[in-house]
Amino acid sequence: MAETFEHRPAVWTAARLREALADLPADTPIHIGVADAPGDFDEYGDYVLVAAEPVEIDVADEATEVQFTLFADARAGVYFADLD
Repeated sequence: MAETFEHRPAVWTAARLREALADLPADTPIHIGVADAPGDFDEYGDYVLVAAEPVEIDVADEATEVQFTLFADARAGVYFADLD
C-alpha cells in the first residue's frame, strides 16, 4: 500500500501579504515559486504575478464562495512553441 500524508499548508491572509510587501518599492516585480510536489520547494517552478482578482468557485449544491486569487504566468523569455 502506498504511504500517504495530509498536506496542510499555512495559507496566507491579505494582512500577512500586506505586511510582507510593506517595505518593498512599488515597482518591485513579484515572483511566485510553485512547489513541484506538496511542500517541496527544492526544484520549484518560477513564475511571475500577472493578475489578482476575486474568483467565484462552487463549494456545494448551488453555493458559491469568493476567493481572492493571484494569477501567475511563465517569466518573460524566449520559449519553444508547443505544436501539439
